[in-house]
Amino acid sequence: MRPTTLLIDLDGVLRVWPTEYSALERDHDLPSGAIGRAAFEPALLAHVVTGRITDSQWRAEVARRLRAAYPSSQAEEGVAAWSAPTGAVHREVLRMVVRARKHCKVGLVTNATDRLRQDIDALGLTDHLDFVVNSSEVGFAKPAPEIFKRALEMARAQPIEAVFIDDTASNVSAATALGIRAHHLTSVAGLDTFMQAVGLVTDAA
Repeated sequence: MRPTTLLIDLDGVLRVWPTEYSALERDHDLPSGAIGRAAFEPALLAHVVTGRITDSQWRAEVARRLRAAYPSSQAEEGVAAWSAPTGAVHREVLRMVVRARKHCKVGLVTNATDRLRQDIDALGLTDHLDFVVNSSEVGFAKPAPEIFKRALEMARAQPIEAVFIDDTASNVSAATALGIRAHHLTSVAGLDTFMQAVGLVTDAA
């Protein structure tokens, strides 16, 4: 059965980021990797992606922690420079999504902050999506089953009617446990094979 709904992750799937920021950190007298370690500390990250704090509060807390750890750094300026970009669209993945959307609804299901809408507008993705499920809006982050259930409700789809693509194995496992056909993205070629296998991308599409 061809799926009626494609659920897709943002970061690491539709959006890509630089792999490191050592030059930016060096320019602001911060050690390599310091911003990432502060920003993605699990407890702090959980707070922002479930909406308990705002994006602005998160970034301010990252700067505060960096300033405390590295008093001679330009922590605030470094975090501002790190925060300015919105990443880049993975064009090959987007092309597959555009082809798949001829046959199904497309919903973004992502762990994100309240800056998400601004980012997807800036990236030019808004018109390629039928709906967005943002963890910071719904209060549940992947791999919690509640976020997938919310996405299915928005799509008016049963699990067997949906497919899900993510670059994190635990999220793929959580979707699979609910009966959603899911793919762990590790390569564009693998994604293309999966999309063809479920009937969302064909040579004629």
